Amino acid sequence: MRTRHRKHLVRALCVAAAAAMVVAPAAAANAAAPTGIHAAQSSAQPSDKSDAKTLRVATSGFVDSFNPFTSIYLLPTNILRYTYEFLVQNSQEDGSPTKGLAEKWEPSDGGKVWTFTLQDGLKWSDGKPITSADVAYTYQAMMDDPAMGVANGGLLSNLDSIETPDEKTVVLNMKEPQAPNPGVEIPVVPKHVWEKIDKPAEYANDKDVVGSGPFLLESYKANQSIVLKANKDFWRGAPKIDRIQYIYYTNSDAQVQALRSGDVDMVTGLTATQFEALDGVKGIATHSGQGRRYSAISFNVGLKTRDGQAYGNGSPALQDEAVRQAIRLGTDTDTLLEKVLGGYGEPATSFIPASYPKWTLPADDKVIMKFDPEAAKQKLEEAGWKAGADGIREKDGKKLELRLYVDSTSATEQAEAEFFVPWMKDIGVAIKVESTDTDTITAETTKGNYDMYFSGWSQGADPDYQLGINTCANMPTATDGSGGTSQDGWCDPEFDKLYQEQHTELDQSKREAIVRKMLEMNYTATPQIATWYANSLEAYRSDRFTDFSLMPKKDGIIANQSGYWGYLTVRPAGDDTAATDGGPNVGLIVTGVVIAVLVIGGIVFVAIRRRNSADIE
Repeated sequence: MRTRHRKHLVRALCVAAAAAMVVAPAAAANAAAPTGIHAAQSSAQPSDKSDAKTLRVATSGFVDSFNPFTSIYLLPTNILRYTYEFLVQNSQEDGSPTKGLAEKWEPSDGGKVWTFTLQDGLKWSDGKPITSADVAYTYQAMMDDPAMGVANGGLLSNLDSIETPDEKTVVLNMKEPQAPNPGVEIPVVPKHVWEKIDKPAEYANDKDVVGSGPFLLESYKANQSIVLKANKDFWRGAPKIDRIQYIYYTNSDAQVQALRSGDVDMVTGLTATQFEALDGVKGIATHSGQGRRYSAISFNVGLKTRDGQAYGNGSPALQDEAVRQAIRLGTDTDTLLEKVLGGYGEPATSFIPASYPKWTLPADDKVIMKFDPEAAKQKLEEAGWKAGADGIREKDGKKLELRLYVDSTSATEQAEAEFFVPWMKDIGVAIKVESTDTDTITAETTKGNYDMYFSGWSQGADPDYQLGINTCANMPTATDGSGGTSQDGWCDPEFDKLYQEQHTELDQSKREAIVRKMLEMNYTATPQIATWYANSLEAYRSDRFTDFSLMPKKDGIIANQSGYWGYLTVRPAGDDTAATDGGPNVGLIVTGVVIAVLVIGGIVFVAIRRRNSADIE
């Protein structure tokens, strides 16, 4: 699906469309960044060029640690992508597997054995060679100690054993055949450093970092700044800048002002109002790019543990698929996108974003239900819900009243609720909005004490993980909601069967067809209503820097990628000697496409379902 770009639209309700969206990592590539800036009537203060090769990025991101085995938050996870190379990297073009530490790989025995051959001459930043022993140490540590698998252990749940026949060869023996490449998304660490660390799962990894990526962590001052220095020996070539400095600001308005005054060079997670206010300002380029998040309204479908024990206090009405479908039919997601996000996004169809065209559910798929309040009313009638004297439907003496959790600090969620409540009243559903803090929402939704809440996830380039957290095998094991990672608490044995089929299908076209069936099944069951794939709205000082790289390469984003391409090619403006020939120097043009950034991206959903939804990877 093509994304849309709207630059005008109702600003009154766009007030914080991206405040909760600072998260979404996208898929990145080697595309040069934008220069297509409009001349402006207003202009920003010129920047201090005394340190022309330090890119200053505004942030308010939470840091749990810089430990690649345990960190799950967006900011440190992004930094770790720049610090440690994967065995197999996500390509800039579309996030598909490309060369990382391994120059080639080959599945055999139907995908049960994966053999990786490392590149020649790879070195850690301390000069020591990178070998198969480093990969084996990293993967084995995650297998042996659950505490070391907090961040990425789920990616190795099918790994049985590791072999290293020589320094360049890694053989991963899987328990069952699998189609997803097991070399992606796992930062490989230096064995000679980490094997000497006492309690590595508790190690902060915030000083003297030895890495293999394009940048290395140089210093960290909590809630003040993070400084990365260029790795001059990076195998793809040294970065064109010397440093990246993340500078903390308490809110997005302060970040925007810092960009205008020249105190920072880049801001991400802009609201539609902020974005449009910066568009055309001299010395500043704005960019709206397609990313890898989706947003949704999640239903309590009748939560159960893996062995079938019910928990939580969700409304029994939502256990009826017809009721959930009626709510879908009565929800105008196109209007939500227009009025709440200012049109900076794409209408969502499923939990796989449009940025992954091979996997996303097409907008013209046969199962897609259009906004139709009359059809919603009819479906409720057929399900036995009759309109009462006040218009609210009743069945067996009980009114159709549902609770909706809303984050009291999120203008986006509040605006969504303002539209959603009257739409539901129109079809005969009473909505009680419960506005509260994120900690309360986290605790109550984890325990199953809710009817509906606003949710969302970041997606990797391969859909296997996100599909997997919709299976029965990933339901919680305890009635407090712990012991599992379920997207919406929904599961269907037929969906599980299809999951196993796609997991082992090595034929790409056949696998895509299976995934489409799975998304159709989930859509029809309606455990959630995917609302939008929001654009990531970014701005940077074009008078100081140019040649950022987008991921995906076409219409992608700069920051928060699922790779390290964004800052790999950036160079000081006017530094022609540093110009890259790796792609067209198109600059950041405001073309239209979006990335959804709303709640979390998969890893530890039950342990920390929300925290700050924009903070988690």
